[in-house]
Amino acid sequence: MAKKELEIVHILEAFDLTRCPWSAARLAGCDPKTVQHYVARRDAGRDPLQPGRRPHLIDPFLGKVEELVERSCGKIRADVVHDRLVAMGFGGDERTTRRAVAEVKTSYQAGRHRVYRPWIPEPGMWLQYDWSQGPLVGGRPTNLFCAWLAWSRHRVVLPTWDRTLGTVLTSLDATFRRLGGVPTYALTDNERTVTMDRVAGVPIRHPELVAAGRHYGVQMLTCTPADPETKGGSEATVRIAQADLVPTEANLLESYNSFGGLVEACDLFCNVVNSRPHRETHRTPRDVLADERKHLHVLPAEPYTAALGETRTVDRRDRTIRFGSVRYSTPPGYESKEVWCRVDGEELVIVGRGERGLSEIVRHRLSVPGRPVILDEHYPDHPNGNGVKQPAIRPKQPEEEAFLAIGEGAEQWLREAGAAGVTRIRAKMAEACQLATLFSRGQVSYALARAAIAKRFGEGDLASILGHLQRGVADGEKARADEAFSTQQGTGAWESFGL
Repeated sequence: MAKKELEIVHILEAFDLTRCPWSAARLAGCDPKTVQHYVARRDAGRDPLQPGRRPHLIDPFLGKVEELVERSCGKIRADVVHDRLVAMGFGGDERTTRRAVAEVKTSYQAGRHRVYRPWIPEPGMWLQYDWSQGPLVGGRPTNLFCAWLAWSRHRVVLPTWDRTLGTVLTSLDATFRRLGGVPTYALTDNERTVTMDRVAGVPIRHPELVAAGRHYGVQMLTCTPADPETKGGSEATVRIAQADLVPTEANLLESYNSFGGLVEACDLFCNVVNSRPHRETHRTPRDVLADERKHLHVLPAEPYTAALGETRTVDRRDRTIRFGSVRYSTPPGYESKEVWCRVDGEELVIVGRGERGLSEIVRHRLSVPGRPVILDEHYPDHPNGNGVKQPAIRPKQPEEEAFLAIGEGAEQWLREAGAAGVTRIRAKMAEACQLATLFSRGQVSYALARAAIAKRFGEGDLASILGHLQRGVADGEKARADEAFSTQQGTGAWESFGL
């Protein structure tokens, strides 16, 4: 029966006193062989309080178990090891093999795990960002731009359609403007939009991104290749964003009906995570960001031009630009000028340079080839838009000039009369000129407009309308018959027949 720890201590103490196993056994109340057993274990450098390991059936095969664990980098399963040992003559059960494999794996992992030095962030120093696959919008995949400000733990998540260089610059500009400043460094992954190549381990930055960094005053850095742990802050932001916006077992959001719905979901996510206390600082990231803004660089008033998207030149003839094989109209004043176009969700944003610098001039819904997007307000000199084009009024004879001089009502009457195919139109124009000498031009112009609306182009219609107006009937007042008079046919005509 195994001795208790206190009994073993008394045995060793008795032996140190007497230096004789028989005498120590008499003092400790045990067998002399027991004294010799514990003394020999202590002298061999082993812990006398720990029980010794007995031989196991798997001991002859431990070398093979260690070999399999080493070759598989600790990934091999115990049942696979057991099958191989049985083929080699092992007669034990699988439980014995599982214990041995677990012990060997524990020894293998010891000394191989990564040790981290605690990172103490500095305010205004580090921004990290990464990309994640977003939900579907109308069956089309999206991406999530996830940024994380290290000191304040403030997160920004922006949905995008792609991960091109223009989108990266646009997302960075939007992130800086949300934060209210620019940090010193921005750390991200080794994508082609950031690192074009590596020579002897030295990253070769994309020149356009370097130019953007100079514009904003931020230095772009990348983590070690195939080592996402060097930017763990943004990795955590990606995981949290995926948990709320990407389909998971707990959040079955397979898709969004519109890109605007996804934008609202991202904004809601940012409001939630930035408004709750962080477990490390015990303060909300939004409150800490207000303190960190004092250490951020001043944000340029204008974004980097590449962040505005692709450049286009406005056609001076039709005031349009072509983007994605689709024509889009622009406001007046930008003919033959260079503008910038970028896709923001389901809209095309066009930015132009005016007297006050760069500014957004118009947003269009994205269209497909063959369906141009033309806004009527961009062509104030074409009020009819795509309607019927009316010929311009160009009087060539004195009588035509005299008639049109009456006013706008004369032009309206002439257009309607021409469309209705009125006969003797010149004689009726001359009659209107004569009436303009009897009445004021304003009255005749108004009467011509009323005649055009009512389609009254007959002989004497204009004079009748003027007479009606002369009697003082207000515009819009209905003419009512006298109650003493009835239009119903009577029987007075039958009196001539003597009936």
